Amino acid sequence: MTRTPLSRTSFAAFASATAVCALALTGCGTTDTDAPADAKGQTSASCADDSSTTSASPVTVTDDTGHEIELDKPAAKVVSLEWQYTEDLLSLCVDPAAVADAKGFTTWDTAEKLPDSTTDVGTRQEPNVESILSADPDLVIIETTNRKDKIVGQLEKQGIPVMAMAGADGKDPVKYMKDTFTTVAEATGRTERAETVLADFDAKLEESKKSIAEADPETTEFVYFDGWVNGSNVALRPFGQGSLIGELGEELGLKNAWTGEVDPAYGLGQTDIEGISKVGDANFFYTGTEDPESEDYVELLKKNDIWANIPAVKDDRTTAFPAGIWTFGGPKSSEKALDAYVDALTK
Repeated sequence: MTRTPLSRTSFAAFASATAVCALALTGCGTTDTDAPADAKGQTSASCADDSSTTSASPVTVTDDTGHEIELDKPAAKVVSLEWQYTEDLLSLCVDPAAVADAKGFTTWDTAEKLPDSTTDVGTRQEPNVESILSADPDLVIIETTNRKDKIVGQLEKQGIPVMAMAGADGKDPVKYMKDTFTTVAEATGRTERAETVLADFDAKLEESKKSIAEADPETTEFVYFDGWVNGSNVALRPFGQGSLIGELGEELGLKNAWTGEVDPAYGLGQTDIEGISKVGDANFFYTGTEDPESEDYVELLKKNDIWANIPAVKDDRTTAFPAGIWTFGGPKSSEKALDAYVDALTK
């Protein structure tokens, strides 16, 4: 169960989606472009300065399916099949042995810099098992809640330990993000590094909360969304209650104004311009398109009379978050999101 950028599919595939649950399986864009050069490689806690130690003791971790993975020593050669875990590994100063959709990660997740030499094992929805095995991994991390997943079975038949993670928990997405990061750290013997990264995140959260309180914005209500062009119309995906980026906003003392239906895991809804116009005076934050081959949904919004009359639009309270903030990422992506909230509300 991945969220491609939109998570395992393109904007074009999303255009035909009619159910919220379908959107829940996708991330927030396409993976056909390169990230802007000035957005790459921005890491707040440099591994070059890291002095934390790596455990050499045997490891037992329990994944999100309740399955125990026992390793004689921490995993050093890890294959990541979802961007969140790729980011987490890099934040832990562990270069992945291989990843799924390296180009997409470089485009959509700029919280960490993926080495150019990293092996790509194919798409996140259909990784190449032979390529994974060629990386000779100690551990493979996949996003699924089903241990009967075909990829899981094929890898385990070859004796490869597989850690299956759910990807999200709408009940407490920030805690889940941190717990997932800790689990990856345990599997790789990097718990000391994880404590440092999470302490940095907590400090950033408190600093950001203080900055917004001091700015005393006109309204603390907000809606965060992304979207795509569906024929001649715009389809929008609001991040409601249970979404990571929405909950990060609420941690800052803001109020998520989207009250429409959302899926229970990722907190993602589905609406159109008319639907998004019903949120009152809320600030609008959104993800801009990254695909030059696709029509820019934001430009199409600007041509719509309903959009033009929304209070946030008329009052210039709409803000595109910087490119490359992965809205389903780990602590470092979450720090970038906090910075974007602060910049938007203190400008």
